[in-house]
This record gives sequence, structure tokens and C-alpha cells, in this order.
Amino acid sequence: MTAGESRLIAALSGRAKEEDVSFRTKMLEMAAKLPDVIAMGRGDPDFHTPAHIVEAAKAAIDRNEHHYTHPAGVPQLRQAIAKHLADDYGLAYDQDEVIVTAGTQEAVMLCMLALVKPGDEVLLPAPRFTSYDTAIQMCGGTVVEVPTVQETDYALLPSEIEKRIGPKTKALVLITPNNPTGAVTPPDMIKEIARICIEKDIVVLSDEIYAKLIFDGSEHLSIGTLPGMRERTITLNGFSKSHAMTGWRVGYLAAPKDFIRRLIEPRHTLSINAATPSQWAALAALTGPQEPVQAMLKAYGERRTYMMGELDRWGLSYGHPGGAFYIYVNVSSTGRLAADFCERLLLEARVLLLPGTSFADPAGRHTRIGLLQPIERIREAVARIDAAKAKIWA
Repeated sequence: MTAGESRLIAALSGRAKEEDVSFRTKMLEMAAKLPDVIAMGRGDPDFHTPAHIVEAAKAAIDRNEHHYTHPAGVPQLRQAIAKHLADDYGLAYDQDEVIVTAGTQEAVMLCMLALVKPGDEVLLPAPRFTSYDTAIQMCGGTVVEVPTVQETDYALLPSEIEKRIGPKTKALVLITPNNPTGAVTPPDMIKEIARICIEKDIVVLSDEIYAKLIFDGSEHLSIGTLPGMRERTITLNGFSKSHAMTGWRVGYLAAPKDFIRRLIEPRHTLSINAATPSQWAALAALTGPQEPVQAMLKAYGERRTYMMGELDRWGLSYGHPGGAFYIYVNVSSTGRLAADFCERLLLEARVLLLPGTSFADPAGRHTRIGLLQPIERIREAVARIDAAKAKIWA
């Protein structure tokens, strides 16, 4: 133990590693000192949770539905999830093949705890949401990056996966639509990825949290529907993005029953059960009116169309965002690296973005734009950027 180091730091196992969040923290601290900053780097929908979902939670509390549930979730919700997966994606699961989790984040951690042994390699697309990295590393596994590029709209290419498979490869994480790029990997590529995974005996974690948010004729294909894939696929999804329920913390995973049974006690250890009123709210989200979901999707589409037009006008390129509510923008033509660009944008236009380095993209050329402000605020952000463009572009 070095001088000044706390006993707790000296006792760390090595799983809890210090992460470099200094730039993100710096940007947030800068934004806090500026008036009327428009945050367009967020991943939290700006819409309120639909009223019928909120009312379902209130009703659950009124009838004393606030005690522990089965670790896998209330049966009614698990049954509704199984029906939803069948009706919307063609996935065949029984309610006993579903576990409700405290957000999809917990589902990710639960899967990694169940699958990853020290030395195992897990294939992850890049760029990506990096919580997967933390979960894999905490289990002693190794992340192997599979790059995706703007020229192919950030689709996860089977050829790039195949190059990186080795004797220690345990699993592939398939994220489509993707965060931060909005990429939807096309069905023909999903089928080829399935062929590779069967041939090489690789498990697939299919993260489909953005699957309800598809644009412009892009098509989502759940890999677990393909021949030979059900027995090697874990499907992850949740309510945060599709139903504006980020703070409610309800996600789920679905997989064959023999695997699910092995996860019940580990799931209990993590948090016992997802918050009980939130589970009843999630049930209402699936069984109640779907018009609010369609209204949100329409609004995201309008924002996306507008923002793409403005990026084109500025000469900033991007991969086609077929889903989710992000645009991953290449800012090289501004003459600045992304971190510098984001800092100038904040100081000169009071618009907050974060660079791609926050999403496992070391090139320093990209930033993620989130379409999670009302269209009026997005137009205001564009007007501010236009007014300050001479100071932002190098």
C-alpha cells in the first residue's frame, strides 16, 4: 500500500478498474456553468412515460403490489413478454424461458456472469455502448473488437467477425439497431452471422433494445428465429427506449429453459427482482395502447430527417441510421478532432455532444447526435451552430 492510498483501494480485486471519464466529466461541468445548454448527446428519451403505464404502476401500489416477486418476474409479465416476442419478432419462448431484470443492463451482467470464464473471448462490435466491456472484464474475459465502418453504414460484417474468431472465442454480442451508430445489420448478413456461429460453436447475445425503432424500410431480423440458433441465442430487450421508461428499470432476457433455470439464483443474488410496481407498469406497456409508441417513433423520424438534412448542408458525413435515435457523425471536415469539436460546440453554441471516444471509437473523428429533444429545440441548436459556425469549424 502506497502512502496516501486507502486500505480499500489496496484491497481491490482488480475487477473494479478506474475508468477515464475525465472528458465527459469536464464537458458536464462546463455545461453546468452555461445558460440554456441544449443536450443532444443523451440516450434518455425526452418523452414522458405514456399515461396508461404510469397509472398501472399507481394501481399496483394501491393494491399493495410492492412486495418481492419471483426472481424471474411476475408470471403475467413473463407471459406477455413471450407473446410479444412471438408476435413482433417471430421468437418462440414460453414464459418459463423469460427472466425480467432491473433494466437490460442487469441482463447483460447476468449473462456474462453465467457464460464468461477467465480467458474467454467475447466479440463486440466497435463503436458500441461500453457497459459490455465492463461486464466482460469483471468476469475475467477478454473483449475482441469487431470494427464497423461508415462506408458500410456500420453494419456488422460477417467477414470481419470470421477474421477474429479464435480457440478462446466464447460468444458474440450482436447489437442491432446499434448504439451509437443507429446501424441496422441487414437480414442477409444476420443469416450469414448465424451460419458462422453454428459452424464455430459460438453463443450469441442478441441485444434488441432498439428493435421497435426502425426507419426507412430497414428490416430487423431476430437471429434467434433462424434454424439452429435458438439453442445458442440469448435475446435481450426492455422497455427503456421503446416506451420512454429508462428510470423504471425493466428489461428482460429470453433463452431455452435449461439455461434460464441456471440463472434464477444468480439473478436473485443481484437484486432479488425488478421493482414490483415497475413490472406491472411494463405489463401495461405491452398489453395497453401502442399508439404512444408509434407517436414517439414518428417524432424521432421527423427529427432524424431534419437533422440529416442539416448535416448534409454542413458537409458532415455519417452512416445511414436505419434504427434507434442516434446519428453518428464524422466531423473530420470541420478541421477538428471530435473532442475539440465538441468543446467548441459547447462554448460557442451551447450545444452539448460527446465524442466517439466515449463509445470505444479511438479514431477521434466522430460524435453521436441524439434525437432526444423536441424538434423546436433541435432547430434552435442548428440555428446556434449556424450563428457560431465560423468559430466552431477550424
